[in-house]
Amino acid sequence: MEQTKILVVDDEARMRKLVKDFLTIKGYQVIEAGDGEEAVEIFFQQKDIALILLDVMMPKMDGWEVLKTIRLHSKVPIIMLTARGEERDELQGFDLGVDEYISKPFSPKILVARVEAILRRSNHVVGEVMNVGGIEINKAAHQVTIDGKPIELSYKEFELLTYFVENQGIALSREKILNNVWNYDYFGDARTIDTHVKKLRSKLGEKGDYIKTIWGMGYKFEVGA
Repeated sequence: MEQTKILVVDDEARMRKLVKDFLTIKGYQVIEAGDGEEAVEIFFQQKDIALILLDVMMPKMDGWEVLKTIRLHSKVPIIMLTARGEERDELQGFDLGVDEYISKPFSPKILVARVEAILRRSNHVVGEVMNVGGIEINKAAHQVTIDGKPIELSYKEFELLTYFVENQGIALSREKILNNVWNYDYFGDARTIDTHVKKLRSKLGEKGDYIKTIWGMGYKFEVGA
């Protein structure tokens, strides 16, 4: 079976080696890039990279520029490695299409668990189409249409919408959404979810009203009254 390719982008060789060692043990093929320009070059040459681990602070081209460039052409899952846990940076990243954040220093085991969770979800092909209130979700093709017109959703927005639709009429706490859509118990917080819900509602237009806010708790997806 062909190995899943992961691109690790960091200007610190020691950090790249640490991450590479842990991912290689798990059977992944790791490709390294020491700066942003090299990362973009490798990404477009290789074509079959399944996930990118991307450091924010780098010479030549920082993580944000790499992210913007790749997002123009691809929805490949991207995990940002950041030394700063600033809210402003994280919100900026989600706007640009980041799937996950991991703050340095991090536990390599946690990193591997996050990588595996994202790859499981992105490779989870189910021949299933769901229709609800004019929204059609094709899980296999990773496509969403509203009244027949396709809309562009990021990887995480797609996952979030799918989770809402699969749990119609059920009140979902933020904690439950984090655990199921982001796959972790002790990282992230309500801001992450609220930012994504806001963007998802906006992209759904009138159908965004299906996502109801339950004050002090979370959200509920409900078509109609």
